[in-house]
Amino acid sequence: MSPTTAFDSPEALTEALAAENYVIDPEFAVVVHLATALERPLLLEGPAGVGKTELASSLAAASGRRLVRLQCYEGLDDGRALYEWDYGKQLMHVQMLRDRIGELLSGTTTMAEASARLQTEDTGLYTEHFLSTRPLLEAVLSPDPVVLLVDEVDRTEESMEALLLEVLAEQQVTVPEIGTFTARSIPWVVLTSNDTRELSPALKRRCLHFAVGFPTPERETEIVSRRAPQVAPEVVTDVVELAHLLRGFPLRKSPSISEVIDAARAAAVLGLRSAGELEKVRPALLSALLKYGSDRELAVRRLDDDEPGPGIVPTAGSDRPDTAASTTAGAFGAGRAASTGSRAAADRNRRGGRR
Repeated sequence: MSPTTAFDSPEALTEALAAENYVIDPEFAVVVHLATALERPLLLEGPAGVGKTELASSLAAASGRRLVRLQCYEGLDDGRALYEWDYGKQLMHVQMLRDRIGELLSGTTTMAEASARLQTEDTGLYTEHFLSTRPLLEAVLSPDPVVLLVDEVDRTEESMEALLLEVLAEQQVTVPEIGTFTARSIPWVVLTSNDTRELSPALKRRCLHFAVGFPTPERETEIVSRRAPQVAPEVVTDVVELAHLLRGFPLRKSPSISEVIDAARAAAVLGLRSAGELEKVRPALLSALLKYGSDRELAVRRLDDDEPGPGIVPTAGSDRPDTAASTTAGAFGAGRAASTGSRAAADRNRRGGRR
C-alpha cells in the first residue's frame, strides 16, 4: 500500500492490521477507516492497557507510514511539543558573520547609522535551518505522510490542548519568527486518553471519537494467541478467563492486554501445557497481572473463596473490607459486564446464605 492512500474499506483495514497482529472489532475498524479516509483526527478514550497506543503503532506499520509520537505528561510545554531554536547553531552562525558584519559597518560614523544598516540586512538567524523540530512540527514538516500519535493527552494541562487545535483543525503550525508552516503531507492523527480528566469540547469537536474497552474473552484469546503463539491454546483460554475474572473485582488497576500476554508466556515458561493446571501457578501469574499490593491481597482473598477450575465465579465469605474501586477499571465493555455479573453473583450467594 502506498503511504499516501487510505484503506479501501474497513475489511481491508482489518486485514492489514491483522497482518501486524492487531485484532480489531468491526465497529472500531469502521471508525478507524473513516478517520483515515476523511483525514480526521481520531480520539480514543478508555482504560489503560486496552490497545489504544498499539493501534497507532500498528496503523503506521500497516500503512507504510512513519510513526511520530508525542508522549504527553504534566508540565509539557510548546518547546517539547512544537519546536525549539537551536541556539548553538545560531551562535556559530553569528561568529561566522562577525567578519562580514565588520565589513558591512565600515564607513559608518555613528551607532544609529550602524544600527540602521544592520536592520536592512537579513542575518538568517531565524530560519527553518535553525529549528529543532518536536513531534507536532515534525509531523507537519514531513514530506512523507506519517501517523502522529498524541499519547495520553489527558495528562497535560488544558493549555496544551490549545496548542493542538491548530494542528488538528488546520494541519499547520505557526512559528512567530518565521510564519505559518502548512502540512506538506496530511498526517493521520491518533490521540489517546485514559480518562483521568475531561477533555475540552473544542478538542473533541475536531476529532472522531471512539471509546475503547477491554475485548471480549473470545477476541482477547485471539489477541493473546497471536502475540504468544508458543502457549498452548487451552492455557491461553484459562489465563484470559482469569484476567476477566480479576477485572470484575474492584481493583486499583485492572490487568491490561499486554499483562495478560505476559501472564500467558509466564504460564508456558512454568510448564503449563493443558487446561486446568492454572491453579498451581496462580500466585506467579498474579505477579504478572496485578501491580498493586492491595489488588493482589484482594484477588487472593476472593479467589481463595472460589470454586476450583479455570472458569471461576466469585462467592461470598470474605469478612475483610475490599479496597476502593478504580476510576477506570471495568468502565467499558466486557470489564463493566464482568464487574456487574460478579457483584450480582455475590449478592445472590449472600441472599442464599441468609435463607
